[in-house]
Amino acid sequence: MEKSEILKLIGKRIKELRMQKGISQADLVGRMEGNIDPTNISRIEAGRTNPTIITLYRIAEALEIKLIDLLNIEASER
Repeated sequence: MEKSEILKLIGKRIKELRMQKGISQADLVGRMEGNIDPTNISRIEAGRTNPTIITLYRIAEALEIKLIDLLNIEASER
């Protein structure tokens, strides 16, 4: 699998989980620990940037899920 495809699948997974919880991108940023530019969430969800593992961990915490569940891109492929 190509890097760009993986990034798009992870972004899709984040967006799906965020929307399931009824959280806007701005609300997600507000729930995250540390500083993150709100536009960065948009880029991550679109697969246009490569988030660090720390950023992914903070997103998972903000969504109140385990990191492994966030990275389960096979769930997005179904």
